[in-house]
Amino acid sequence: MDLLTPIVRQYFNYRIRAVKRYATQFEALQKDTLRMLLHEAAGSEWGRRYGYGEIKSYEEFSSRVPVSDYADLKDYIHRMMEGEKDILWPGRVKYFATSSGTTSDNIKFIPVSGRGLKRCHMMGGRDVTASYLHTHPHSHISKGYSLILSGNFNPKYTTDKAKVGDVSAIMTAAIGQFARKLLHITPPTRTAQIRDIYEKYDAIGDIIGPKNLVSFSGTPDWNLVLVKRTMERFGAKTAEELWPNMEFFAHGGMSFLPYEPIFDRLFPSGKVQYIDTYNASEGFFGVQTDPDDTAMTLMLDYEVFFEFIPMSTYGKRGAKAIPLWETEPDVEYAVIISTSSGLWRYDIGDVIKFTRKAPYKFVIVGRTHQYINIWGEDLSMQQAEKALADTCAETNASVLEFTVAPYVDETTGGGYHQWLVEFDKRPNSLADFAAILEQHLREDDHDYEHFSVASGGIMEPLEIIEARPGLFYEWMKSRGKLGGQHKVPRLYNGRKHMDALLKMNKQ
Repeated sequence: MDLLTPIVRQYFNYRIRAVKRYATQFEALQKDTLRMLLHEAAGSEWGRRYGYGEIKSYEEFSSRVPVSDYADLKDYIHRMMEGEKDILWPGRVKYFATSSGTTSDNIKFIPVSGRGLKRCHMMGGRDVTASYLHTHPHSHISKGYSLILSGNFNPKYTTDKAKVGDVSAIMTAAIGQFARKLLHITPPTRTAQIRDIYEKYDAIGDIIGPKNLVSFSGTPDWNLVLVKRTMERFGAKTAEELWPNMEFFAHGGMSFLPYEPIFDRLFPSGKVQYIDTYNASEGFFGVQTDPDDTAMTLMLDYEVFFEFIPMSTYGKRGAKAIPLWETEPDVEYAVIISTSSGLWRYDIGDVIKFTRKAPYKFVIVGRTHQYINIWGEDLSMQQAEKALADTCAETNASVLEFTVAPYVDETTGGGYHQWLVEFDKRPNSLADFAAILEQHLREDDHDYEHFSVASGGIMEPLEIIEARPGLFYEWMKSRGKLGGQHKVPRLYNGRKHMDALLKMNKQ
């Protein structure tokens, strides 16, 4: 008999009521958050610099404080890592999350204050569980184990003054032993921090293989590696053979579209629910609260104040950020945040689009720097991933990893997009696959269609290059970016990543 799950469900009802208030109180919630952040940080060096104690409105805040990026805050953050107090946020900040670095090889250290960890990052996991139990009254998750696949702390940068690593490592380290035992969270901390990824995944596999696993969470790519490796060790043909009572997978960090058909084959009964989350190094921002709606709910009481810059003006002189209550659906926005970890009007580099207001629900479109726009095609990560998913469905193929880059003919100025693809299930014909993918891109993206050769432009049809098995893993390993939230850049406007991968693909 499962006595605990109903108790947990009843306890979490307060969060269901809180999220329902987002629909009518979004402006008040965000203004309250801004007032709290300004009040708490007024005595910090940053707060004194911009007169936080005198600011009475959003208009004053936006006019006084500039939109920032990592370069603007880097010197402040490095001082914080040296143990200085009251810099961007009051007190001393102990934890720093390393960015995933998909578009830059320069590592970033994102401050995670104790308050930000407790009232932002950790809130997301709680609300995933609350939302799932609310929509699944017959759940029995308390009878099984929950896997949290996290990254590691980085000994290269960790000192006695600063603990540095993947945000997932910081979050899992913050889970107390009582909660671990009560909620049956696995693996143990010592196992989660094994440095060698093969040794780590084998150790985790030995733990979870025989257990009644009911949920797992983390990025799709590394969970897929773990699941497949564990299946091989235990001789299982599907993941469902090992874990027949699996209920949900809370994923984030990248689009799930390319991975969904692969997980569908691993759990063929269709009982496992996939729950999308928006958990970044900078904060936890979104949870899919409705199993019938793939859009995520923007979480408005996690001590994050949101602003948005329309992508139509992003990067241009005079581009203006607007608050949440001035946004509209079906417009692409760059996300700007202010948080209780000391990020102020910080451009996190993500692009979202709201699907509705009241409550605000959104989808992640891509990254501000992960677009390809050489000939005017303006291809976004979302468009590329959707077209690839549609092509896989049509050709009965599936993809593990991919990246796209332009190839420009310096003589004519024309060229095409190169797609380097590692297949999990190969299509019968690469040529047919490429033609179908090209057609989907032209149908779904007006700009892509307009500038293609077929419409009188100079952009030729795309090229598919098949990656040998394990290529992307080897490339990520060579860059020291295995596990955690590290991920392959999907789109890149230059050739740096593609040329390095193509060179390795021939070896």
